[in-house]
Amino acid sequence: MDTKVSVIIPAYNTEKYIRQCVESILNQTMEEIEVIVVDDGSNDCTLSILNEYEQCYPEKIRVFHKENGGQASARNMGLQYAKGEYLGFVDSDDWIDLEMYQEMYDKAKQEDADIVICDTTDHYADYDVYHHASNFDDKFSVTPSACNKIFKASFAEKIRFPEGLWYEDFEYTTKLLMSTEKISVIHKSFYHCHCREVSTMRNNNSAKNKDILVVMGNLEKFVLENGWQQRYKDIIEYLYIEHILITTLNRLEEQVNSDKNKVIRYLRKEVLKKYPYFYKDEAFRKFPKNRQIVACLNAAGLSKVSKFIFYLKSKL
Repeated sequence: MDTKVSVIIPAYNTEKYIRQCVESILNQTMEEIEVIVVDDGSNDCTLSILNEYEQCYPEKIRVFHKENGGQASARNMGLQYAKGEYLGFVDSDDWIDLEMYQEMYDKAKQEDADIVICDTTDHYADYDVYHHASNFDDKFSVTPSACNKIFKASFAEKIRFPEGLWYEDFEYTTKLLMSTEKISVIHKSFYHCHCREVSTMRNNNSAKNKDILVVMGNLEKFVLENGWQQRYKDIIEYLYIEHILITTLNRLEEQVNSDKNKVIRYLRKEVLKKYPYFYKDEAFRKFPKNRQIVACLNAAGLSKVSKFIFYLKSKL
């Protein structure tokens, strides 16, 4: 039986959540599926739980173990073993609806898609947030998460996650978005995220946010290698504004540590060094008015003001 979807799970110290995650994939309505779990040096009971599942479902799940090297290295290891026609990624503290991969695969085949995108739901301790990730005017405005998507394996085979960096999803997904127009959507929230304070992007490690500059450099190199400079000139600027000047600076303002102000100043300086008059450029016009205001406030060193605006918006 040919494998239709390979699902790769990087796992690290998620003994509390791993059963729900694995079972949501093993019980998919799609039969032709394989589950590849890479334990990234867990020191709790995660690996022993995974070994139990491998013993019970040897035809369905394969478990690999490696020294701790981060989520990107675990995913890349999983990609080496994937045999499916399409690739999916699930984080080990999340779970998915049982029909997710059957419906996304069917959509991919019907429309000959290289990428299929669905909606997501974030689950906090006392409330949920639905994200309409499948609604977008421009493909580069979609959430860069790899988890609410499937990718045709033959199309994505040369792309890997950058190891040792934050924003690895952003680099991986953006490279693939740059490489195709064959993108399909399903307006259903199949993917469910446990929003924990210890998750990578929600902790207080300010300095690691500088990795976004390395990732942006990697994307610029990718564009250059493919001869897409003219096609994506404005898009690169758009990504600098959206993912550094707006999103990263606002996330940093939420953190509580002595480094954050220094990192905010550094990132702002680097963006303005590259695009000193961004507010006059075509890329800036792609943003709705409210995000234009936030970008300008952050560029002027007033990210605390934009933080207050986002706070008011969330309360309203």
